Amino acid sequence: MDADNVICGREPDSQYVELAVEVFSMLADATRVRIILALREGELPVNRLAELVGKSPAAVSQHLAKMRLGRMVTTRQDGTRVFYRLENEHARQLVTDAIFQAEHSLGGTPRHHHVESTEQP
Repeated sequence: MDADNVICGREPDSQYVELAVEVFSMLADATRVRIILALREGELPVNRLAELVGKSPAAVSQHLAKMRLGRMVTTRQDGTRVFYRLENEHARQLVTDAIFQAEHSLGGTPRHHHVESTEQP
């Protein structure tokens, strides 16, 4: 058995399976997926995120609060403004992979297969 699999919890009987399901549950919301996509390039304040995802600042704040509890986003305060950013690269990668899988469901050759190997979608 590969030592990395045991350490990382990638075995079917891993204690992390239930936690992974909670991560997927957190991402099972279009607004949260859009927030993660908006935060790919860096931190943003709530009002800008609201504009980008097409929701009210109050609604985005509620989603961000849940995402913060799930340790998907973190904050930085600058005066009265709060900036949100992704906690780590894993949520971004999960969403990217989910988008790629969605492209596959449409049939044909997905757009991401046409991207040069040095580019990121």
